[in-house]
Amino acid sequence: MFEKVLIANRGEIALRIQRACHELGIKTVAVYSTADKDLRHVHLAHEKICIGPPRPAESYLNVPTIISAAEVSEAQAIHPGYGFLSENADFAERVESSGFVFIGPTPDVIRTMGDKVAAIRAMREADVPTVPGSNGVLGDDPEECLRVARRIGFPVIVKAAGGGGGRGMRVVQTEAALHHAIVLTRSEAQAAFGNPDVYLEKFLETPRHIEIQVLADGRNAVYLGERDCSMQRRHQKIIEEAPAPGLSERERRSLGERCVEACRRLKYRGAGTFEFLYENGEFYFIEMNTRVQVEHPITEMITGVDIIQEMLRIAAGEPLRLRQRDIVLRGHAVECRVNAEDPRTFAPSPGLVTQWTAPGGPGVRVDSHLYSGYRVPPYYDSLVAKIVTHGTDRTTALARMRVALRETTVEGIRTNIPLHLDLLADPRVERGGTDIHFLEKKLADELPR
Repeated sequence: MFEKVLIANRGEIALRIQRACHELGIKTVAVYSTADKDLRHVHLAHEKICIGPPRPAESYLNVPTIISAAEVSEAQAIHPGYGFLSENADFAERVESSGFVFIGPTPDVIRTMGDKVAAIRAMREADVPTVPGSNGVLGDDPEECLRVARRIGFPVIVKAAGGGGGRGMRVVQTEAALHHAIVLTRSEAQAAFGNPDVYLEKFLETPRHIEIQVLADGRNAVYLGERDCSMQRRHQKIIEEAPAPGLSERERRSLGERCVEACRRLKYRGAGTFEFLYENGEFYFIEMNTRVQVEHPITEMITGVDIIQEMLRIAAGEPLRLRQRDIVLRGHAVECRVNAEDPRTFAPSPGLVTQWTAPGGPGVRVDSHLYSGYRVPPYYDSLVAKIVTHGTDRTTALARMRVALRETTVEGIRTNIPLHLDLLADPRVERGGTDIHFLEKKLADELPR
């Protein structure tokens, strides 16, 4: 096992990784921007190194500085968390060529799965179902693009091949709008990802978002059940739950086994998530996240598996300790992402947290870096806490979540807790199985006319 790990991230995920390391007796190195000098994990780390000013490009995305921090601290490995450089194949390559262990998949696998077109091709080879689409990057001929779209059938969605995080995609309802949508998405893709390639997929009208969590060591792999992440706004998840309501054991096993086979073919290493759209009893692969997910706690709650610790063990060269028969799903878990934002306008709400009181009680877990007196900076993602509840069944988990949200106090900034309470009071949400468009339709219906 490693003696010292550098955590190349911030906020709640940095604190979560640090806790996993400390439980295993691993020393941690915290790297931080000048805006983050007061983060909890920075004070709890064995060593801390400032890597630059607040702007991510000058700190958390500054590869040479992070590598230098690993060198001067004599860390053996780097955990990227999620976001920032976590799915950057060039960074993973630089880490390994500099003599450190990248806690995640190999650079080649990250590169393959980061290219959505290549990822879809790899999944088809592994017999994983995919969304009907262009089967490759679109060319420059508008007429050929139109022929492809007609074959797929409108509506279609234009997607950036190098995209992710809900960015670089545009729904097209009519033939007349197709060319303009492709041009705009290419431009956005170039600016956001440095890759102008786009492709087409069938736009499903009422799908749910289902994802399969896997762990693999390059040879063996297991799936840890599934999560339903359909409660989204602008492709950004807000509430997640596990297992997915209404999914049968047969469906879970069939999909999970295909994902495991894909991991074997890829020689996948570490934690990963296969994401699918689910409509009318059919699953369609959309992408793979080659990192730990924000919503990993709900899988941990229903399986008892510490995903971060397993990532550390695998990266250290230990064989996967788990077999599929070891994975037993117990009860139900729900996660609400608490963001520093206005609950109606969604405008960011950075500032001084004058009071923070976390909820408690049976089956309640809080992953957060907040504390009273902490100043939420305006430079990063607005996520400030994840409230997770677990119960013997979905009804109990939801009831505990409502209580937990009401117990939570965050003063000095605005949060989306009122939105969560509103959603959990909706009978349609209580029944389960809402599609990915539910929240945006609900918000549109409630806007003053």
